[in-house]
Amino acid sequence: MKKQPPAEGSPGVVYQVRLPLSKRIVDLVAGLIRRRRKQLGTRWRKAAPGTQAIVVLAVLRHDQRLADMAGGNNVSAATVRRWVLEVIGLLSARAPRLDRALKKIARRGGVVVLLDGTLVRTRRRTGTANRKNYSGKHKAHGLLFLALTDERGNLIWISSARPGRASEITAARHDKITAHLREAGLGALADLGFVGLDDHPDDDPVIITGFKTTRSHRLTEAEKEANRLVSRERAANEHGFANLKTWRVLAKVRMNTRHATILLRALLVLANSEVQR
Repeated sequence: MKKQPPAEGSPGVVYQVRLPLSKRIVDLVAGLIRRRRKQLGTRWRKAAPGTQAIVVLAVLRHDQRLADMAGGNNVSAATVRRWVLEVIGLLSARAPRLDRALKKIARRGGVVVLLDGTLVRTRRRTGTANRKNYSGKHKAHGLLFLALTDERGNLIWISSARPGRASEITAARHDKITAHLREAGLGALADLGFVGLDDHPDDDPVIITGFKTTRSHRLTEAEKEANRLVSRERAANEHGFANLKTWRVLAKVRMNTRHATILLRALLVLANSEVQR
């Protein structure tokens, strides 16, 4: 049976799009791919390491559809998916652990880090699996991540993904952040969502959150000024999240919690390689 060509002409049209990344990022990813192929003893691949790096970075940066990237590079969408999973796995392996990241800050002479959480939007799932990812705080479906930055707003660590309905303070307790801070001899600035996280707020505080107002207790002028100082110092934390979310693949994640954790840690490595304050 003969297939007639479409009436509008050629079915495939390729166009060029600028990838706003430095050569250092491309060389980093291509080097990881090249070493991985050498480790596996790969004799032949459809594309060179540099080409694979550019395709994967385009998917992560611009959230390009896999089928679109596959058609422009004469490969299948499944091949592009394998490339993406391979690269984010290699990058996430370079992400720092919590204890090592804090000790590195302490060796540099740092005394405080910034703690905050963020919700990464996800697709709405069907059935009962939809409920656990719904965040009542943000009124949206997503996955919760905690992150630590230094005083300048550079991301140093990111937690594993948790359902959107989880609270930030519960996630911080699960990761034993206060114990790691005490071991490294550091303190942390956090928002009012982390009030009560510190086990010894009077004797040996490591989490500074400011003061909450209640119906029975109105804030004094000194407490209001303390809250303003904490908020001003914490402003750099938002720069770290902003750099991370320039990767548009995070606009709406289409992965489960395990793969989302690998993705976020891979983007952490890329963001730190691109931006350092």
